[in-house]
Order: sequence, then structure tokens, then C-alpha cells
Amino acid sequence: MTERIVLAYSGGLDTSVAIGWIGEATGAEVIAVAVDVGQGGESLEDIRQRALGCGAVEAYVADARDEFANEYAMPTLKANALYQGHYPLVSAISRPVIVKHLVKAAREFGATTVAHGCTGKGNDQVRFEVGIQTLGPDLKCIAPVRDLALTRDKAIVYAESHNLPIETTKKNPYSIDQNVWGRAVETGYLEDIWNAPTKDIYDYTATPEFSPAPDEVIISFAQGVPVAIDGVKVTPLQAIQELNRRAGAQGVGRIDVVEDRLVGIKSREIYEAPGAMALMTAHKHLEDITIEREQARFKATVGQRWAELVYDGQWFSPLKRSLDAFIEDTQQHVNGDIRMTMHGGQAIVNGRRSETSLYDFDLATYDTGDTFDQSQAKGFIELWGMSSKVASQRDQRVSGL
Repeated sequence: MTERIVLAYSGGLDTSVAIGWIGEATGAEVIAVAVDVGQGGESLEDIRQRALGCGAVEAYVADARDEFANEYAMPTLKANALYQGHYPLVSAISRPVIVKHLVKAAREFGATTVAHGCTGKGNDQVRFEVGIQTLGPDLKCIAPVRDLALTRDKAIVYAESHNLPIETTKKNPYSIDQNVWGRAVETGYLEDIWNAPTKDIYDYTATPEFSPAPDEVIISFAQGVPVAIDGVKVTPLQAIQELNRRAGAQGVGRIDVVEDRLVGIKSREIYEAPGAMALMTAHKHLEDITIEREQARFKATVGQRWAELVYDGQWFSPLKRSLDAFIEDTQQHVNGDIRMTMHGGQAIVNGRRSETSLYDFDLATYDTGDTFDQSQAKGFIELWGMSSKVASQRDQRVSGL
């Protein structure tokens, strides 16, 4: 039986050429796997037909938009996960769901190898291959761009010489990855980190300087998950899509950052994540009134580590699974509504309410009805500062000798 290789297929030039390139280099049959995570553009059927037209013996396509929103974007929201304090893991969280379908397709079609289109300089090669190793330890991995020296110039020549049904162009200098959680842009003009992004880079967000009238929105959460917008029930996918539209129109969610890649280099990235950043802002403000202080402080540390693990391709790791359990436990009382105004590139919270809130008006007020016993504060301060006081007395005594 001829060996079969499953290829993560985007429908673009590189992966279309990779179908024939892999076949010629290995003698194997290629099964193209396309996964819709809300990246927009062509229909899955169009992508499927292109894969077959480029020489794939089978084409596996999956509409994973709800799966992606429910099982990957929502855990990211609950963790308030921002890699290095900026990046909402746009590409990092899409790779595990694609890996899951690649391994599923490999089992279904009897493939022994999984291929992806990543280079040797990026993070995605790690995310794909570590995920595949974890879910399919018996499967081998190859990367045509990295392992078979498939450059873009070679891909264009190959596509033209084989009359492949794919557009070939050198005009777009950027590398772009997108899904419903956000959009990532890199390379080209952006590699000089002094260069400001040009307007043509952006697609999910309008220019903040020319925003329409302010947009006030009420987002309702149940156990950390958005369940309604302005009183209208929504699924997680619908919540992201609606806020992509509304927050994007206000220029919310533009991120320009130089981040530390897993392979040891720094890389300049431009992200657009209007829905993700609006939801994260609302979610964090709701946590501020529903999660106990020490739990919230520790959760911030857990969320940072969670983001690092996911960025580094460890979605399926035991530690990530354990951190998930802690984060999920913290969300049981994250219920309620957040009112937020979006305008000029900002999403600003100006109202919160929750039946499970820890905010006590009678304890917080300075007006009549205050139930806080201020007479207890003096003794509390004495005890709270006791260890520092004793240490200071010791230091002064020793330094005076």
C-alpha cells in the first residue's frame, strides 16, 4: 500500500504547491486537511476542490468555528491570557484544534505522517509537532518549507509550471494568519522595528482617529463565558463575531509588539483582536468584583504561566491541564453584566453588576449606613507591620555598632 501523508492545508500558494512537492519528494499520496477556525475568505468546498485539483487524493474539511470558540478561545478568555502582557494568543490557540483534526484525519485515512507548512524560524512548527507527538505518538512529521527547501520563489515556479489552480504573486510582502479570535501580521516592511504600520496592514479594525459615535455595550457572563450582548443571547462564537464587528469599527484591539519567540529570537508582530480584547477587558472587570483577593492574585500568576505554555506549544501538556482545573474553579462565580463604552481605539468599562459580587456597598460607603468598623484598623496596622518593625529595629541596632 502506498504511504499516505496528511497535510495541513490552507488553500494558499505554499500548501497547494506542497501537495505535489511532497508527493514527488516522498512518493506518498497526500490527504489535504482544511480546518475553518473563522479565518473568513473562501468556502470549505472551494478549498476542498482546489486541494483535489492540486493533486490531493483526498480532502478532509472541517467547520471547527464553534469548537474553536468554545474549547480554545473561551479557556483563553477565562485565563485572561496575554503573552508578555500584550498578545491574546491569536495563532497559538488555533494550532491545537488544527492538530486535533490532522491526527483524526491521519487515523481515518491510514496516514503515517503529518505535514505542515511552517518555517524553521517560527513558533508554529513547535506547536504543530509537539501537539502531533502528544495526540499521535506513532505519527511522523515533515515540514516541506523547512525540511524540503520549498521557498516561495520555488513555489511560484512550481505552480506555474504545473498549471495549478492557485494565484501566484509576489506583491504581498506580509505573512498573515487569521481566525475569529484575531489576526496576525508580520515580515516585510514591519521587520524594521522603527517603521510604523501602514493603513493597508489592518483589516479587522478601522482607524481609531476617525471612529464613529461611541458604542456602549452590555456584555453578560455566566461562569466566565459571555452569554448575552445587550440582552440578546449569544454563543461564544457569536459573542466574538459581534464584538469583532462593533469593537473593530471603533479601532479597538490593535497591538504592535516585539515578542520573544520560542526559538530564541525577537520578532515584531502586528495583531488585531477587537472581539478578544473587548471580551478580555469586560471579563477582567467582572472578575474584579467576583473573585476573592488572594485567589485573584494567584490567578494572575497562573494566567501568565498558562499563556506561556500555550504560546510555547504545550496546549496538551499535563501542567496546562492542571492549570485549566484551577482556572475553571475560579470562574464559578464570574456571573453578571459589564457595561462598556468603545470609542477611539479604547474599550472602557463604566458599569458592573453581579448577583455573586463580593462588593459590599455598606462596607465600601463613606456615607451614612457605613458598616465598616474603623476602630479595628489601628490594631490591624500594628500587627500587619509588626515583622517589618522588628526587622527595622534589628537593622538599626546592628548598623549602630
